[in-house]
Amino acid sequence: MKRIQLKVAPDITGRKRLDIFVVESGVGLSRSQVRKLIGEKRIYVEGKGTKPGFILHGGETVIVELPDEVKQFYKPENIPIDIVYEDNYIVVVNKPAGMVVHPAPGNLTGTLVNAMLYHTRLSDEKISGRPGVLHRLDKETTGLLIMAKDTKAHLILAEAIRRREVKREYIAIIWGGVPDKGEIFAPIGRDPHNRLKMAVVPDGRVSKTEYTLVARFSFLSLLRVKLKTGRTHQIRVHFSHIGHPLFGDPVYGGRETHLAGIIPEVRAKAKMLLSLIERQALHAHKLSFSHPITKERLEFQAPLPEDIKSVIDKLIEEEGGGQIEHSLIC
Repeated sequence: MKRIQLKVAPDITGRKRLDIFVVESGVGLSRSQVRKLIGEKRIYVEGKGTKPGFILHGGETVIVELPDEVKQFYKPENIPIDIVYEDNYIVVVNKPAGMVVHPAPGNLTGTLVNAMLYHTRLSDEKISGRPGVLHRLDKETTGLLIMAKDTKAHLILAEAIRRREVKREYIAIIWGGVPDKGEIFAPIGRDPHNRLKMAVVPDGRVSKTEYTLVARFSFLSLLRVKLKTGRTHQIRVHFSHIGHPLFGDPVYGGRETHLAGIIPEVRAKAKMLLSLIERQALHAHKLSFSHPITKERLEFQAPLPEDIKSVIDKLIEEEGGGQIEHSLIC
Protein backbone atom coordinates (compact mmCIF):
# COMPACT_ATOMS: atom_id res chain seq x y z
CA MET A 1 0.00 0.00 0.00
CA LYS A 2 1.25 3.49 -0.88
CA ARG A 3 0.59 6.30 1.64
CA ILE A 4 0.45 9.89 0.39
CA GLN A 5 0.20 13.07 2.50
CA LEU A 6 -1.49 16.08 0.89
CA LYS A 7 -1.14 19.47 2.58
CA VAL A 8 -4.08 21.83 2.18
CA ALA A 9 -2.91 25.40 1.59
CA PRO A 10 -3.56 27.57 4.65
CA ASP A 11 -5.01 30.32 2.46
CA ILE A 12 -7.41 28.06 0.54
CA THR A 13 -10.25 30.09 -0.98
CA GLY A 14 -13.92 29.15 -0.88
CA ARG A 15 -15.50 25.95 0.41
CA LYS A 16 -13.50 22.99 -0.86
CA ARG A 17 -14.90 19.47 -0.40
CA LEU A 18 -12.52 16.68 0.55
CA ASP A 19 -13.34 14.53 -2.48
CA ILE A 20 -12.90 17.41 -4.93
CA PHE A 21 -9.61 18.43 -3.31
CA VAL A 22 -8.17 14.93 -3.72
CA VAL A 23 -9.32 14.65 -7.35
CA GLU A 24 -7.71 18.00 -8.13
CA SER A 25 -4.51 17.18 -6.23
CA GLY A 26 -3.01 15.19 -9.09
CA VAL A 27 -2.85 11.78 -7.40
CA GLY A 28 -4.50 10.26 -10.47
CA LEU A 29 -7.83 9.21 -9.00
CA SER A 30 -11.30 9.82 -10.43
CA ARG A 31 -14.06 11.18 -8.20
CA SER A 32 -15.74 7.78 -8.02
CA GLN A 33 -12.44 6.18 -6.96
CA VAL A 34 -11.93 8.88 -4.35
CA ARG A 35 -15.41 8.40 -2.91
CA LYS A 36 -14.83 4.65 -2.74
CA LEU A 37 -11.53 5.07 -0.89
CA ILE A 38 -13.13 7.58 1.50
CA GLY A 39 -15.84 5.03 2.22
CA GLU A 40 -13.13 2.47 2.96
CA LYS A 41 -11.41 5.03 5.26
CA ARG A 42 -8.34 5.01 3.01
CA ILE A 43 -8.71 8.77 2.41
CA TYR A 44 -9.27 10.99 5.42
CA VAL A 45 -8.37 14.31 7.01
CA GLU A 46 -5.85 13.70 9.77
CA GLY A 47 -7.66 14.04 13.08
CA LYS A 48 -10.92 15.08 11.44
CA GLY A 49 -13.40 13.92 8.82
CA THR A 50 -13.78 10.93 6.55
CA LYS A 51 -16.83 11.91 4.49
CA PRO A 52 -16.69 12.99 0.81
CA GLY A 53 -18.46 16.26 1.64
CA PHE A 54 -16.12 17.21 4.49
CA ILE A 55 -15.27 20.90 4.04
CA LEU A 56 -11.61 21.88 4.13
CA HIS A 57 -10.76 25.28 5.60
CA GLY A 58 -7.00 25.36 5.06
CA GLY A 59 -3.97 23.91 6.79
CA GLU A 60 -5.27 20.35 7.08
CA THR A 61 -3.33 17.21 6.16
CA VAL A 62 -5.17 14.73 3.92
CA ILE A 63 -4.01 11.13 3.98
CA VAL A 64 -4.44 8.99 0.86
CA GLU A 65 -3.74 5.27 1.17
CA LEU A 66 -3.56 3.77 -2.30
CA PRO A 67 -4.21 0.02 -2.48
CA ASP A 68 -1.83 -2.18 -4.40
CA GLU A 69 -2.27 -2.09 -8.16
CA VAL A 70 -4.76 -4.60 -9.54
CA LYS A 71 -3.84 -4.33 -13.21
CA GLN A 72 -2.76 -7.95 -13.24
CA PHE A 73 -6.41 -8.89 -12.69
CA TYR A 74 -7.39 -7.46 -16.07
CA LYS A 75 -6.40 -10.50 -18.05
CA PRO A 76 -8.07 -11.03 -21.45
CA GLU A 77 -9.96 -14.33 -21.49
CA ASN A 78 -11.62 -16.14 -24.37
CA ILE A 79 -15.12 -16.25 -22.88
CA PRO A 80 -18.17 -16.21 -25.17
CA ILE A 81 -20.26 -13.06 -24.74
CA ASP A 82 -23.48 -11.88 -26.38
CA ILE A 83 -22.65 -8.58 -28.08
CA VAL A 84 -25.83 -6.71 -29.02
CA TYR A 85 -24.16 -3.68 -30.61
CA GLU A 86 -20.62 -2.46 -31.21
CA ASP A 87 -18.87 0.41 -32.98
CA ASN A 88 -15.56 2.23 -32.52
CA TYR A 89 -16.68 3.89 -29.29
CA ILE A 90 -19.07 1.67 -27.36
CA VAL A 91 -20.22 -1.91 -26.86
CA VAL A 92 -23.64 -3.04 -25.64
CA VAL A 93 -23.66 -6.54 -24.19
CA ASN A 94 -26.29 -8.93 -22.88
CA LYS A 95 -24.73 -10.24 -19.66
CA PRO A 96 -25.56 -13.80 -18.60
CA ALA A 97 -26.38 -14.93 -15.08
CA GLY A 98 -23.40 -15.96 -12.95
CA MET A 99 -20.96 -13.48 -14.47
CA VAL A 100 -19.40 -10.68 -12.41
CA VAL A 101 -18.95 -7.41 -14.33
CA HIS A 102 -15.39 -6.63 -13.27
CA PRO A 103 -12.54 -8.32 -11.37
CA ALA A 104 -12.48 -7.93 -7.59
CA PRO A 105 -11.19 -9.99 -4.67
CA GLY A 106 -12.84 -13.39 -4.91
CA ASN A 107 -13.62 -12.95 -8.63
CA LEU A 108 -10.34 -12.16 -10.35
CA THR A 109 -11.09 -14.03 -13.58
CA GLY A 110 -14.10 -15.02 -15.64
CA THR A 111 -15.65 -11.54 -15.51
CA LEU A 112 -17.27 -9.48 -18.24
CA VAL A 113 -14.22 -7.20 -18.34
CA ASN A 114 -11.93 -10.21 -18.88
CA ALA A 115 -14.17 -11.40 -21.71
CA MET A 116 -14.39 -7.99 -23.37
CA LEU A 117 -10.63 -7.37 -23.22
CA TYR A 118 -10.14 -10.53 -25.28
CA HIS A 119 -12.67 -9.31 -27.82
CA THR A 120 -11.84 -5.60 -28.06
CA ARG A 121 -10.19 -2.62 -26.39
CA LEU A 122 -11.84 -0.83 -23.46
CA SER A 123 -11.43 2.66 -22.03
CA ASP A 124 -8.59 3.23 -19.58
CA GLU A 125 -9.18 1.87 -16.08
CA LYS A 126 -7.89 5.15 -14.60
CA ILE A 127 -11.18 6.85 -15.51
CA SER A 128 -13.46 4.74 -13.33
CA GLY A 129 -11.07 2.24 -11.76
CA ARG A 130 -12.31 -0.51 -14.10
CA PRO A 131 -11.72 -0.74 -17.88
CA GLY A 132 -14.80 0.24 -19.87
CA VAL A 133 -17.23 -0.06 -16.96
CA LEU A 134 -19.95 2.61 -16.84
CA HIS A 135 -22.58 0.83 -14.76
CA ARG A 136 -23.02 -2.62 -13.31
CA LEU A 137 -25.43 -5.50 -12.92
CA ASP A 138 -25.33 -7.92 -10.00
CA LYS A 139 -23.62 -11.23 -10.66
CA GLU A 140 -26.92 -13.12 -10.98
CA THR A 141 -28.85 -10.38 -12.82
CA THR A 142 -29.00 -10.76 -16.60
CA GLY A 143 -29.36 -8.19 -19.34
CA LEU A 144 -28.03 -5.10 -21.05
CA LEU A 145 -24.93 -3.10 -20.20
CA ILE A 146 -23.03 -0.34 -22.01
CA MET A 147 -19.23 -0.40 -22.02
CA ALA A 148 -16.93 2.32 -23.34
CA LYS A 149 -14.04 1.69 -25.72
CA ASP A 150 -12.26 5.04 -25.41
CA THR A 151 -11.83 7.89 -22.94
CA LYS A 152 -14.03 10.45 -24.66
CA ALA A 153 -16.99 8.09 -24.98
CA HIS A 154 -16.52 6.97 -21.37
CA LEU A 155 -16.55 10.49 -19.94
CA ILE A 156 -19.59 11.56 -21.99
CA LEU A 157 -21.61 8.48 -21.08
CA ALA A 158 -20.60 8.66 -17.42
CA GLU A 159 -21.96 12.21 -17.32
CA ALA A 160 -25.16 11.11 -19.11
CA ILE A 161 -25.66 8.41 -16.48
CA ARG A 162 -25.07 10.96 -13.72
CA ARG A 163 -27.70 13.22 -15.30
CA ARG A 164 -30.05 10.20 -15.57
CA GLU A 165 -30.24 10.50 -19.35
CA VAL A 166 -29.52 6.80 -19.80
CA LYS A 167 -32.84 4.95 -19.44
CA ARG A 168 -32.90 1.41 -18.07
CA GLU A 169 -35.92 -0.87 -17.81
CA TYR A 170 -36.02 -4.24 -16.07
CA ILE A 171 -38.38 -7.19 -16.01
CA ALA A 172 -38.92 -8.64 -12.55
CA ILE A 173 -41.04 -11.30 -10.89
CA ILE A 174 -41.94 -10.52 -7.28
CA TRP A 175 -43.80 -12.33 -4.53
CA GLY A 176 -47.35 -11.16 -3.88
CA GLY A 177 -49.48 -8.47 -5.47
CA VAL A 178 -48.93 -4.74 -5.91
CA PRO A 179 -51.00 -1.91 -7.47
CA ASP A 180 -51.00 -1.51 -11.25
CA LYS A 181 -48.44 1.30 -10.95
CA GLY A 182 -46.31 2.62 -8.15
CA GLU A 183 -43.03 4.00 -6.95
CA ILE A 184 -40.75 3.15 -4.06
CA PHE A 185 -38.90 6.10 -2.58
CA ALA A 186 -36.61 4.98 0.24
CA PRO A 187 -32.92 5.72 1.05
CA ILE A 188 -30.44 2.87 0.58
CA GLY A 189 -27.16 2.27 2.38
CA ARG A 190 -25.11 -0.54 3.87
CA ASP A 191 -27.07 -2.90 6.07
CA PRO A 192 -25.84 -2.10 9.61
CA HIS A 193 -26.27 -5.78 10.56
CA ASN A 194 -24.57 -7.27 7.50
CA ARG A 195 -22.01 -5.22 5.61
CA LEU A 196 -22.27 -7.51 2.58
CA LYS A 197 -25.88 -6.42 2.03
CA MET A 198 -27.68 -3.17 1.32
CA ALA A 199 -30.79 -1.99 3.16
CA VAL A 200 -33.24 0.87 3.50
CA VAL A 201 -31.64 3.02 6.20
CA PRO A 202 -32.43 6.55 7.45
CA ASP A 203 -29.05 7.98 6.43
CA GLY A 204 -28.86 6.15 3.10
CA ARG A 205 -28.61 7.70 -0.35
CA VAL A 206 -31.78 8.93 -2.05
CA SER A 207 -33.20 6.06 -4.10
CA LYS A 208 -36.28 5.85 -6.31
CA THR A 209 -37.76 2.92 -8.23
CA GLU A 210 -40.87 2.98 -10.44
CA TYR A 211 -42.85 -0.06 -11.55
CA THR A 212 -45.77 -1.04 -13.78
CA LEU A 213 -47.70 -4.27 -13.44
CA VAL A 214 -47.55 -6.52 -16.52
CA ALA A 215 -49.44 -9.54 -15.16
CA ARG A 216 -50.86 -10.64 -11.83
CA PHE A 217 -50.81 -14.32 -10.86
CA SER A 218 -52.11 -16.10 -7.76
CA PHE A 219 -49.08 -15.35 -5.57
CA LEU A 220 -46.60 -13.70 -7.95
CA SER A 221 -46.54 -10.52 -10.07
CA LEU A 222 -44.68 -9.75 -13.29
CA LEU A 223 -43.45 -6.15 -13.46
CA ARG A 224 -41.67 -3.64 -15.62
CA VAL A 225 -39.29 -1.68 -13.39
CA LYS A 226 -37.50 1.59 -14.06
CA LEU A 227 -34.58 2.95 -12.06
CA LYS A 228 -34.64 6.65 -11.31
CA THR A 229 -31.41 6.30 -9.32
CA GLY A 230 -28.73 3.62 -9.55
CA ARG A 231 -27.88 2.27 -6.11
CA THR A 232 -26.29 -1.12 -5.43
CA HIS A 233 -28.99 -3.84 -5.31
CA GLN A 234 -31.63 -1.09 -5.56
CA ILE A 235 -34.50 -3.07 -7.09
CA ARG A 236 -33.88 -6.07 -4.86
CA VAL A 237 -33.68 -3.95 -1.70
CA HIS A 238 -36.71 -1.80 -2.51
CA PHE A 239 -39.09 -4.67 -3.23
CA SER A 240 -37.86 -6.60 -0.21
CA HIS A 241 -38.45 -3.48 1.88
CA ILE A 242 -42.13 -3.29 0.90
CA GLY A 243 -42.65 -6.99 1.60
CA HIS A 244 -42.53 -8.22 -2.01
CA PRO A 245 -39.00 -9.59 -2.55
CA LEU A 246 -37.87 -10.71 -5.98
CA PHE A 247 -38.83 -14.28 -6.71
CA GLY A 248 -35.84 -16.56 -6.19
CA ASP A 249 -33.63 -13.96 -4.47
CA PRO A 250 -31.64 -15.86 -1.81
CA VAL A 251 -30.09 -12.73 -0.29
CA TYR A 252 -33.12 -10.47 0.21
CA GLY A 253 -35.72 -12.96 1.37
CA GLY A 254 -37.09 -14.14 -1.95
CA ARG A 255 -36.35 -17.83 -1.70
CA GLU A 256 -36.54 -20.24 1.28
CA THR A 257 -37.32 -17.42 3.71
CA HIS A 258 -40.45 -16.37 1.82
CA LEU A 259 -41.39 -19.90 0.86
CA ALA A 260 -41.61 -20.89 4.52
CA GLY A 261 -44.07 -18.10 5.21
CA ILE A 262 -46.68 -18.71 2.51
CA ILE A 263 -49.87 -20.71 2.94
CA PRO A 264 -49.55 -24.50 2.54
CA GLU A 265 -52.05 -24.54 -0.33
CA VAL A 266 -49.62 -22.82 -2.71
CA ARG A 267 -46.30 -23.86 -1.17
CA ALA A 268 -45.86 -26.92 -3.40
CA LYS A 269 -46.48 -24.89 -6.55
CA ALA A 270 -44.12 -22.15 -5.38
CA LYS A 271 -41.43 -24.74 -4.65
CA MET A 272 -41.87 -26.20 -8.13
CA LEU A 273 -41.48 -22.74 -9.71
CA LEU A 274 -38.40 -22.01 -7.58
CA SER A 275 -36.83 -25.18 -8.97
CA LEU A 276 -36.87 -23.52 -12.40
CA ILE A 277 -34.65 -20.60 -11.37
CA GLU A 278 -31.60 -20.52 -9.09
CA ARG A 279 -31.33 -16.73 -8.75
CA GLN A 280 -33.41 -13.58 -8.47
CA ALA A 281 -35.90 -13.16 -11.33
CA LEU A 282 -34.47 -9.86 -12.60
CA HIS A 283 -33.47 -8.99 -16.16
CA ALA A 284 -32.22 -5.68 -17.62
CA HIS A 285 -34.63 -5.76 -20.55
CA LYS A 286 -34.29 -2.36 -22.26
CA LEU A 287 -31.58 0.26 -22.53
CA SER A 288 -31.72 3.61 -24.32
CA PHE A 289 -29.24 6.48 -24.53
CA SER A 290 -27.75 9.04 -26.90
CA HIS A 291 -24.61 7.88 -28.66
CA PRO A 292 -21.66 9.75 -27.09
CA ILE A 293 -20.19 10.79 -30.44
CA THR A 294 -22.95 10.81 -33.08
CA LYS A 295 -25.71 11.87 -30.60
CA GLU A 296 -28.10 9.43 -32.28
CA ARG A 297 -30.67 8.05 -29.84
CA LEU A 298 -30.16 4.31 -29.49
CA GLU A 299 -32.49 1.75 -27.95
CA PHE A 300 -31.82 -1.93 -27.34
CA GLN A 301 -33.86 -4.81 -26.02
CA ALA A 302 -32.71 -8.20 -24.71
CA PRO A 303 -35.12 -11.15 -24.70
CA LEU A 304 -35.85 -12.89 -21.44
CA PRO A 305 -33.33 -15.56 -20.42
CA GLU A 306 -34.57 -19.14 -20.34
CA ASP A 307 -34.94 -19.45 -16.56
CA ILE A 308 -37.22 -16.41 -16.16
CA LYS A 309 -39.09 -17.34 -19.31
CA SER A 310 -39.67 -20.87 -17.99
CA VAL A 311 -41.26 -19.50 -14.80
CA ILE A 312 -43.55 -17.21 -16.80
CA ASP A 313 -44.43 -19.98 -19.26
CA LYS A 314 -45.40 -22.28 -16.39
CA LEU A 315 -47.53 -19.58 -14.77
CA ILE A 316 -49.31 -18.91 -18.07
CA GLU A 317 -49.84 -22.61 -18.63
CA GLU A 318 -51.46 -23.07 -15.23
CA GLU A 319 -53.19 -19.73 -14.68
CA GLY A 320 -53.51 -18.07 -18.08
CA GLY A 321 -52.01 -14.72 -19.00
CA GLY A 322 -52.74 -14.02 -22.62
CA GLN A 323 -52.48 -10.30 -21.90
CA ILE A 324 -48.72 -10.53 -21.45
CA GLU A 325 -46.88 -8.73 -24.23
CA HIS A 326 -45.27 -11.05 -26.76
CA SER A 327 -42.03 -9.03 -26.58
CA LEU A 328 -41.57 -10.12 -22.98
CA ILE A 329 -41.87 -13.84 -23.51
CA CYS A 330 -40.22 -14.31 -26.91
